[in-house]
Amino acid sequence: MSAFDIARMALEIDAFSGARCKKMYQPHYEQIVLRINPKNNPNQDLVIVRGQRVYFSQRDRPMPLQPPQFAMLLRKHLGNARLISARQLGFDRILVLEFDTKVGKRELIIEMFRNGNVILVDESNIIIQPLTHVKYEYRTIKKGEEYIAPPEPMDPRNLTSNDLLEVLQTSDRDLLHTLAGKMNLGSIYAKSICSAANMDPSVPAAEVSDASSLFSVLQSLFEEIESSTKAIAVLNLDAASQYNSVKIGAEKDVILSEHCKEVRPIQLLETPEYETIEFTSLSAAVDGWKGLHDSSALARREAEKIAAITAPGQSDAEKEKLERREKQQESAVEKLAVKGAKQQHIGKSVQENWSHVEQLLEQVRQSIELSGWDSTRAAIKEIDWIESADPRNRTIRAKLPDEDGNPGQSVELFLDETVHQNAQRYFNKGRKDKHRAEGAKKALLETQEKQKKVEKKRVKDQAAGRVSVTKRSKKFWFERNRWTMLSSGQLLIGGRDAKGNDQVVKKHLSTIDLYFHADLHGAPSCALKLRDGFEQDPNPNPLLPDDLPAYRISQNLDLEDFDEASLECAAQMAVCWSRAWGSGGGGATAFHAKPGQVSKTTETGESLGRGSFVVRGTRKWYRDVPLELTLGTVAINGIPLPIIGPHRVISTICNHWVKITPGHQKKEIVANKIAKSTGLLQDDILATLPPGNLSLGENKGILE
Repeated sequence: MSAFDIARMALEIDAFSGARCKKMYQPHYEQIVLRINPKNNPNQDLVIVRGQRVYFSQRDRPMPLQPPQFAMLLRKHLGNARLISARQLGFDRILVLEFDTKVGKRELIIEMFRNGNVILVDESNIIIQPLTHVKYEYRTIKKGEEYIAPPEPMDPRNLTSNDLLEVLQTSDRDLLHTLAGKMNLGSIYAKSICSAANMDPSVPAAEVSDASSLFSVLQSLFEEIESSTKAIAVLNLDAASQYNSVKIGAEKDVILSEHCKEVRPIQLLETPEYETIEFTSLSAAVDGWKGLHDSSALARREAEKIAAITAPGQSDAEKEKLERREKQQESAVEKLAVKGAKQQHIGKSVQENWSHVEQLLEQVRQSIELSGWDSTRAAIKEIDWIESADPRNRTIRAKLPDEDGNPGQSVELFLDETVHQNAQRYFNKGRKDKHRAEGAKKALLETQEKQKKVEKKRVKDQAAGRVSVTKRSKKFWFERNRWTMLSSGQLLIGGRDAKGNDQVVKKHLSTIDLYFHADLHGAPSCALKLRDGFEQDPNPNPLLPDDLPAYRISQNLDLEDFDEASLECAAQMAVCWSRAWGSGGGGATAFHAKPGQVSKTTETGESLGRGSFVVRGTRKWYRDVPLELTLGTVAINGIPLPIIGPHRVISTICNHWVKITPGHQKKEIVANKIAKSTGLLQDDILATLPPGNLSLGENKGILE
């Protein structure tokens, strides 16, 4: 935003003086949203994109469930605060929003130059917290420091006609650059002002003798900024024609976001290839241009997190590491070889100038013996052949004669050693550096061999469809329980222990869901969700293999009831998650009931342990449920995960799968085997597998 944009935006924000600031959000690392509640008007979101733009919007924009630290701090200080005023700091690209809070006055300073910043200060102008800490040459933006504004640029609104003429005549640049730079108007406005005043922008500013026309144009611009509320967007002719021909707002936004050149608060002289579209306010123009992009800030943030988890892959990261090491080793080999050759050349030069070196050493020794170090060091300053002397190490820095017999190369000589011993020192250093260079060459060859292996593994992983996943700091809520997806997309969760059983029933079992349980003591309580589940992801993670099914979490599945196939699959999972898996049998019994039938209330004199429930009334029974499962790979919200379920479900959902039955293999060994084959994390696979030992059966693309 230019200084002109900031001037208009200050007026638009100031028009909401008296409104309450209800909530503060941070949907992206560099975006702050203040939800303003004007009296008798709908809420407005003041969107602040650091270093880019500030504007009002009423778009739907998803917000993070867990607000970042800076948003929490803003809520603490500005929650329910009343907006007093908004002003521009001079004619600079700085907005100051003043709030009246329960603890006194607070100001939110929005700097729009360089990378930008958002700074909260108290009534004493002390910084409470900036969005980012920055240190400039003359000021520091840091918590606890006094806020110091940058040097204020010239404010052309305060100039008289004579002042303007003086600015021009004292400039050493042309008219265009004087208006754009020295007067802080910017090149676009400077060109338009010159055109409107019929003046050549390339003429030296000092040659302008009459500034009245320029002054008149400037005054009209500033008057329009203050009096008008409208704004314009600049598009090329084809885009403008396309924009005017469509009626749906969403389509107009797409055209603006792709083809808009810029938005401005005032109309300037346009070139023939551009056309302007008028808006009711600068906020409306900016929202039309950038609103689609900014409202998807949370989705971009989540995508960045996903990218951090899934890319670069482990092989790619190893490849980059080896490439850096290879460059360092190549540089080391070259430097050591050059250094070794140089040391040996110095040793040879010392030997070739034997008499010269011997004479210098003898003269210094005699001087030290007769006059001491201080006098010798003073006398050395007058000698061209000796640079310095070091009493501690008993060395001198001397020069060897060049081809013309003049002082040339500088060498270090030890006074207590002969010429041969001094030369031998350099030969030894050179030999040592050459040996180190040979060692570096050997290490370089090893690195190059490792690179070949890593590249071979990367190609092999890619061909096998393996994914690369780094350890996640956070997991999806349902991963705290046993979970699976049914063919309908519905989510089934089950408790891992007594505490988990309590949480599944008390927290996640709603009135429209169903309760499942195996007919065995200690079996997990399971909840089959009606509306919660997964749906196809329209924007799959591009960093993952194309054949990896992509789903997104949904809380609004378009389902009215449970189909029979889903009920049977849920019963099978309830049995497989129970101790029936390790009992040695081939099947077991399960039932489902409505949530209202599940209770913690017992008969008089009875009690229930943690994780136990009483189920009263008629139940639907499922007998001889088979103990067999299938494990597949799927992406949930862009994160590669293992998923386990009945074969008829997983084989339909997943392109790669393996059958699992009760057996004699420890699940840790099986999980490790699957992890190596798929690239998934072993911990994620372990959490998915049923309780007890197992065997692997038929597979498709998992263990091949």
